[in-house]
Amino acid sequence: MIKTHLMVMEELKEYASPKARLTRMLKSGGLIQVRRGLFVDDPATSRKALAPVIYGPSYISFQYVLAACGLIPERVTVITSATFNKNKDKVFFTPLGDFRYLYMPASVYPYGITQEDENGMSYLIATPEKALCDAIYKNPGVTSTDDIDTLLREDWRMDMDLLVTLDAGFISWISPLYRRKSVAALAAWFQREVRR
Repeated sequence: MIKTHLMVMEELKEYASPKARLTRMLKSGGLIQVRRGLFVDDPATSRKALAPVIYGPSYISFQYVLAACGLIPERVTVITSATFNKNKDKVFFTPLGDFRYLYMPASVYPYGITQEDENGMSYLIATPEKALCDAIYKNPGVTSTDDIDTLLREDWRMDMDLLVTLDAGFISWISPLYRRKSVAALAAWFQREVRR
């Protein structure tokens, strides 16, 4: 279970020194401190459900989703999430793994995400289309369809058969909301590739 400092102090209020008890629980492994003021009582706690609690609001996206749905061949261990209204990217190194948060424009935040559950805990995760757009957004130097083609085929070694099955209509619809040439180039690339 994920617990805040306030929750833990409430549970330990019967002890003469709740802070000393907390310290003992952390040393014995009865509680794991994920970051300041945030704890878990089980090392098997869902990392995906923990991601939005560590830093939010956020949803899981980028390479983590692209790898999970088989679009890229690499195994991704860092949970990458998108957040907004933060204006800077953050990384948290925790005993349960690393969590990376990348800033996205608020205009695109609510679209292309779904709620999923793992072990009774909920989290938000991007669709493959949204994760791809988010990842391209973070590559502002990519401005043409040829740049996109090179990035997808050579740099990220994407499964092209799977890639062209994505919803090109959603990518075309959301790309102007990013207000970045790289995402507009992705939409144009999809229009070109899907018509072949």
